[in-house]
Amino acid sequence: MARAMFEYTKTILNKVSFDTTLFCKEVQKALQRLLPYEIEELKIFIESMVQQNPDLNKCLVYLEA
Repeated sequence: MARAMFEYTKTILNKVSFDTTLFCKEVQKALQRLLPYEIEELKIFIESMVQQNPDLNKCLVYLEA
């Protein structure tokens, strides 16, 4: 089940990556739902998305906590 949540989170983040505000909200939700090791994987995933869309860079602040 947990792995399914991680895959679902990645799908949602891909779909909302056009809007920085929505993306940041979904990142915050993901941090509440995912397990610690999944959060580490999510950081890597989001960093690769930021390379494609630099506007998403401001959402990285949520991952540093």
